Amino acid sequence: MTSPQISKVEWGSVNVDGARGGTFKDCKVWPGGSRAWDWRETGTKHEPGVQPADVQEVLDHGATTIIVGRGMNERLQVPKEIETYVTSHGANLKVFQTEAAVLEYNRLALAGGCVGGLFHTTC
Repeated sequence: MTSPQISKVEWGSVNVDGARGGTFKDCKVWPGGSRAWDWRETGTKHEPGVQPADVQEVLDHGATTIIVGRGMNERLQVPKEIETYVTSHGANLKVFQTEAAVLEYNRLALAGGCVGGLFHTTC
């Protein structure tokens, strides 16, 4: 299963291509799908940041590399524990400002990698 391409990202919006894609404020993507990333589900806030439950769904869908877009101004924190959590599940974690994260995600997806991501599109 291939990871969907992200066709556009701008402040407050990200467009994921494919049958299971769409336009989201924040999103999770993985090989074969995507959905809105609702921070209320896991209690995610800018600080302390991304939670293990946020990345677990992406891991469950087979991603071996997870890209996190921290926002346009990089306000979303990614605690060191998240890298430990991801690597303990046999995957790699890469963290970027959101526009750079989308570029890296698309590069890996286009190369056929089992890449997933979490993308925050505002601050």
